[in-house]
Amino acid sequence: VGHNAIGAGRVFDQGAKLVAQAIADGKMFAGKGWNEIVGNSLAKSSTLHFIGLFSDGNVHSHLDHLKAMIVEAKKRGVKKVAIHALIDGRDVGETSALEYTEPFEAWLATVDPNYGIASGGGRMFITMDRYDADWSMVERGWKTHVLAEGRTFPSASAAVKAFRAEKPGVIDQDLPAFVVERGGKPFAPIVDGDSVVFFNFRGDRSIELSKAFVGEVPFERKKVDVCFAGMMTYDGDTNLPPRILVEPPVIDRVLSEYLIGAGVRQLAVSETQKYGHVTYFWNGNRSGYLDQGQECYIEVPSDRVSFDERPWMKAAEATDALINELTKRPYGFARINYPNGDMVGHTGVFEAARIGVECVDLVLSRLLPVIKKLNGVALITADHGNADEMYEIDKKGGVKMENGKPKAKTSHTLNPVPFIIYDPACAGSYELRTDITKPGLANVAATALDLMGYAAPEGYEPSLIRWK
Repeated sequence: VGHNAIGAGRVFDQGAKLVAQAIADGKMFAGKGWNEIVGNSLAKSSTLHFIGLFSDGNVHSHLDHLKAMIVEAKKRGVKKVAIHALIDGRDVGETSALEYTEPFEAWLATVDPNYGIASGGGRMFITMDRYDADWSMVERGWKTHVLAEGRTFPSASAAVKAFRAEKPGVIDQDLPAFVVERGGKPFAPIVDGDSVVFFNFRGDRSIELSKAFVGEVPFERKKVDVCFAGMMTYDGDTNLPPRILVEPPVIDRVLSEYLIGAGVRQLAVSETQKYGHVTYFWNGNRSGYLDQGQECYIEVPSDRVSFDERPWMKAAEATDALINELTKRPYGFARINYPNGDMVGHTGVFEAARIGVECVDLVLSRLLPVIKKLNGVALITADHGNADEMYEIDKKGGVKMENGKPKAKTSHTLNPVPFIIYDPACAGSYELRTDITKPGLANVAATALDLMGYAAPEGYEPSLIRWK
């Protein structure tokens, strides 16, 4: 997660790498969490369920992890396994679902006839909400996965094909919910005594469903008595979920802690869609304030619409909040995330993404004069690309075409991101270093401290500037 690196000044092994390693060296399957999950299913002759993002995008999950767990469950003698597939189309191709469901269903049939996909739906329609933005998504997911309520199909692939035929142009992340039936009834609702694994490794879109199984949520539901585990800890402060399969990285000595120790008051602002990025991820996967006496967090509620419909999002309101705070009381450090390029980019709608990026340009033209008036410095960057490539690129470097039209790209890109220092009072007193061969997000923290007159903590990636 890019904001982990920015906020910690270092790059830590993230979920994907940690999970793959735990599977490869056997630690996952020797661990307490996995053995409790499997032991519960064996003792009660119950179903083992896997819920998660159904792709190899490696941002929230990876199908290789799921396959490894299914193979191990078979070895251990689990009689019935059910997969609840959250269709991607965001971290992978926007209409790539059948590239995953069809071979997976064929492979699963060779593993055990009692193993199968039980339910699913588009990741932006059910289950994978984040930052409490739209709990109705989680409620729809609960009804689909747990209660097996919804439209039924003979397979996940059949559901995808039917939805596409009924609504040409629909992209995978927005597909409706579906339930797979066998013998005229739902294949595998989640019932008392079952075991459930949420196999996403990333926390932001895993917290709310985990709360539905082991905590309290803002919608009515009949609780089920299951043995639940997350792939990793999704919220370290609340120990959510209590049972995990892989230990998360320990991210210590973050920038915010350093500034608190130095007595620097901090401000963090964003709308709901990225609020957790400037707080939770920035602070090393810790919820809430580190020191409320020296920190102020402001969340601007996001619109609950598809962001191509309102690509300006809440950029203006977030900027208003930031400027109001900066001019009202002294802050030594502030951060703001504008989600437009990412969230609108994910829709695959080029014109909307262009408007979203133009809106960020517009609000920066309001914000930077305020920074100048306050004798401040602004560092402008991004944690990854998205709107920079709105069309798929073919092997020759050209735009990939589909049905005579450019094929939309909805996933993140791996392109380098800009890093801009806005410092009206610089007067040539420092310069960008050219000896850092691979500058990255982890260098930002030390650069900010350098500009503020502080030495970066030991182990931080070096500053990108050199004083003359």
